Amino acid sequence: MRGAALIAMILASSSASLPAEQPAPPADLVEFADRFDQAQLRKDGPALERMVADDLVFVTGEGKRLGKKEFIAGWTDPADRFDPITLVDRVVVPLGSNAGMVSAETVLSGMSGGKRFAGRFRFTDTFERVDGMWRVVHIQVTRIPQ
Repeated sequence: MRGAALIAMILASSSASLPAEQPAPPADLVEFADRFDQAQLRKDGPALERMVADDLVFVTGEGKRLGKKEFIAGWTDPADRFDPITLVDRVVVPLGSNAGMVSAETVLSGMSGGKRFAGRFRFTDTFERVDGMWRVVHIQVTRIPQ
């Protein structure tokens, strides 16, 4: 009897510490995240202007904090060309009905200043629904050593 009580206590305490099941992300968040990634690769400045919040916090792979202007300029430089990308280990974390985070690993490659470049990194984009429209409010990039 004592053993059964001990097992019941262990099961009760371990189930209490299990993470709560995450709600499914809003379908329009995932669709917006996909469009945001494509706007970057297509160098679509007008789309990025609409999608990125004016008070964006952008933390680069070097740890610098920049804003919307610098983020968009980095993706729309006419001298740069980007290769198609594949997202690996993509994670979508809903933060209620009006916020969420999307994280993935990828290799970004292409041409810049007439030279080939390639870098592997993990990013996290944080989205917030503002006045009924999704906006990117925070971006964190971590370089992964080659």
